[in-house]
Amino acid sequence: MVDNGVRLLIVNHMVEYTSKHLDAVFQALADPTRRGMLIALGGGASTISDLARPYDMSLAAASKHVKKLEAAGLIEREVVGRVHHCKLSPERLRAARDWLQVYECFWNKSLDALEAALLLDPDRLADSLPEPANDKKGIDHANDE
Repeated sequence: MVDNGVRLLIVNHMVEYTSKHLDAVFQALADPTRRGMLIALGGGASTISDLARPYDMSLAAASKHVKKLEAAGLIEREVVGRVHHCKLSPERLRAARDWLQVYECFWNKSLDALEAALLLDPDRLADSLPEPANDKKGIDHANDE
């Protein structure tokens, strides 16, 4: 866009906002300990001590995981005295689910098309399967002396 000889750059801030948040969500979900913590929080609010208990880790290590989840917007933390209470904040998970659903539709359509093709020609499926091996180790001894 040009205004009085000055070029203006229009940026879609929503795309950038969403992309940064989705990146943070998927980074947080990449760790199995953090996924386990989220599952635990699905049952209700917990303290960091409660979240750390199933894992062989210090409270400091558990706190780092909680900070990553909090930074991604997946949980909310409230500090009461020295105790940190955490609860699930599902809005960012919904955004990630919505993003993934686009690809779910793609794969469903692709797999439906594959199923339809195989139903039209079932011999095609049988022809594409590998031949079974002659023994349990998959070695063909038919030509051995």
